[in-house]
Amino acid sequence: MNTPTTLRHYLQFKDFTADEYAYLFERAALIKHKFKTYERYQPLVDRTLAMIFEKASTRTRVSFEAGMYQMGGSVVHLTTGDSQLGRSEPIEDTARVISRMVDLVMIRTFEQSKIERFAAHSRVPVINGLTNEFHPCQILADLFTWLEHRGRRADGTLDPGALRGITVAWVGDGNNMAHTWLQAAQILGFRVHISTPRGYEVNPAVAGVPRGDFWQVFDDPMEACRGADLVTTDVWTSMGFEAENEARQKAFAAWRVTPAMMAQAKPEALFMHCLPAHRGEEVDAEVIDGPQSVVWDEAENRMHVQKALMEYLLLGKL
Repeated sequence: MNTPTTLRHYLQFKDFTADEYAYLFERAALIKHKFKTYERYQPLVDRTLAMIFEKASTRTRVSFEAGMYQMGGSVVHLTTGDSQLGRSEPIEDTARVISRMVDLVMIRTFEQSKIERFAAHSRVPVINGLTNEFHPCQILADLFTWLEHRGRRADGTLDPGALRGITVAWVGDGNNMAHTWLQAAQILGFRVHISTPRGYEVNPAVAGVPRGDFWQVFDDPMEACRGADLVTTDVWTSMGFEAENEARQKAFAAWRVTPAMMAQAKPEALFMHCLPAHRGEEVDAEVIDGPQSVVWDEAENRMHVQKALMEYLLLGKL
């Protein structure tokens, strides 16, 4: 076992290298196999994860909490209502205190700057459970899910190299998911087709990626999906933008993922959605409940990749 010699955080997808992602996919596959075969695996005994939620969550809370317990650790759950974060304590002070009492911190909050400030004053690894700008754990799960279904070697093991050269079509809001897809494409060598309504484009400066050959913008979502290996979307109105809901409903009307849109992708293309989904808005029921959809595997895989992530941040490569 190689215990990490330097403190590492996971705040954006670009925080890790392609080799590190290959390792995480391998570990996630092993950890998932142990889970499915009821093999006890508890490398994080006596380790404690603090989960801090400024944004409500279902999948993030269950996946991190269940995952940490399964790995032998324990969990402390905090919200702004039951911590000093809701009483104007500087986030730097919160970080200094909490990181003296736990081994790992996961934060789900609004501005990326908050989690950056927390990490800068933390003694332990900090994981981004979601911010307005990025959602790295979700994209980690999405890529792992694609490899499970379409990226296996002849012996059945996952081949991270299979991601190189594929095309991902992002249809909808230029949000935290879209920004994170761009970072993933740059690191892992695949292409992203982005199609958003005017006024809701991705921001390359936020994503921290240059305009390059690995991503392309399409006005027509049908064209964005043409030849794609994966079509993916998100709700039209993300948490924190509820006041814009009516305007967004009108602006995004042509960006619903339909069976006709999926027909433009490759026949073997998959459909993903980070959930929760609104059938009849950003995706038709025939798509999300259809044979190309892998959203339930995708949701479950949040837990498996996050278990691998927590193991790596605390124990290094095994």
